[in-house]
Amino acid sequence: MSCRPFPRLLLTLLALALLAGCAGRAPLPDGERAAGQWQAQAERTEALDTWVLAARVGLRTSQDATSANLDWSQHPHYYRMLLSGPFGSGRSTLEGREGRFSLTTSEGRFEAVTPEALMEEQLGWSLPMGALQDWVRGLPGEATDYRLAEDDLGFPRRLEQDGWEIEYRDWTLATDLWLPRRMILTYADLRVTLVVTDWRPVLDD
Repeated sequence: MSCRPFPRLLLTLLALALLAGCAGRAPLPDGERAAGQWQAQAERTEALDTWVLAARVGLRTSQDATSANLDWSQHPHYYRMLLSGPFGSGRSTLEGREGRFSLTTSEGRFEAVTPEALMEEQLGWSLPMGALQDWVRGLPGEATDYRLAEDDLGFPRRLEQDGWEIEYRDWTLATDLWLPRRMILTYADLRVTLVVTDWRPVLDD
């Protein structure tokens, strides 16, 4: 009894299966984080000092809860944050340039020695602007001690600094750089939720 030739189609399928096995694990889908990525981009994240972002901001205190839209333009020696919505008195613009800070609302234009004092006086609440510029990149502020917990992939998960607790809930890939997409900042009875809808970092070539 003679043996029939092995079907060519079956040989092809076997070869493809062997090649797939030798190739190892398939590449991660676009937009999926992996271990080691945060550490690999550390220098670029720290060097990032220019960006534009749009976000939705929720503010909750023991007495009230409200929200607003945020447009933030950041440069090495200047920043501009535009709040539009209920807790910004309709429309508020905070600007900082070389030690000068101003807040413009529907009531007029105001100045103070620090942006924190300015927000407290005019809005009734404030955020630590110097540290916030670091926190929004997933970094601790430089001035004071902190405690940082990482997730299973090595990305920041919870940061404690200056009485604030920052939780990083989600991340987005923007111009080949992983940056926070959803953050929750808590200080005493103040809770701020920041959800970035558009991250545009400006990276050096």
